Amino acid sequence: MSDGTPADLFFDAAIGLLQRVREEEAEAITAAGTLLADTVAAGGRLFAFGAGHSSLAAQDVVYRAGGLALMNLLAVPGVVGVDVTPATLGSALERVGGLAAAVLDTSPLRAGDALVIISLSGRNALPVEMALNARALGVKVIGVTSVAYAAQTTSRHSSDTFLKDHCDIVLDSKIAVGDAELTLDTIPAPFAPASTVVTSALMQAVMATTAATLADRGIEPPLLRSGNVDGGHDWNGRVMAEYGDRIFYRH
Repeated sequence: MSDGTPADLFFDAAIGLLQRVREEEAEAITAAGTLLADTVAAGGRLFAFGAGHSSLAAQDVVYRAGGLALMNLLAVPGVVGVDVTPATLGSALERVGGLAAAVLDTSPLRAGDALVIISLSGRNALPVEMALNARALGVKVIGVTSVAYAAQTTSRHSSDTFLKDHCDIVLDSKIAVGDAELTLDTIPAPFAPASTVVTSALMQAVMATTAATLADRGIEPPLLRSGNVDGGHDWNGRVMAEYGDRIFYRH
């Protein structure tokens, strides 16, 4: 690191990455938002999945004020976050073959739905098989990943493929392998990950595109409002009643 405080340098790194995805992924963001809008207009349902810290960006678009009411979390027990004990179990479960098939077999996902799969490395068995099996069901898959991992690491799936190889649309977060933006002579390891900032921004950019695309077609986007503003609960109750058959986080 050179001039500037560690905080300044982290903000610079994060802003630089955001600028890159804004410019380089604009076409893919538009395509992803259009795919989700197409799914909503056709009566399909929307799901998001992520394992470990990648789950944070998936959770951020579910039951969210200002977000699409139809986005559901596809949860895999033990890998949704660091709440499982020991936390290392989640990392181990990402490498277990067959887990994705078991989850999809018991999930409400069906042909005509759309699934966003978030995995920074995209190399583990769980996200790869999730994409493979979902597409086999007739589900459209959007992958959010760092494509750099496919060039600089090896796959942990028996097919030697990555998440990016099994998606209808790929959004590249541009995060460097290792997910740490800063180095310091006095610290033996790189530090300051930015993947959550960038991936969450990508997801919200796609959600915004979806909402605007629906509106352009004359379809009111099913958005949630904050329960902390007057009338918010009534608004959300109306949306949930209208789209209750496509909302699964209430059941």
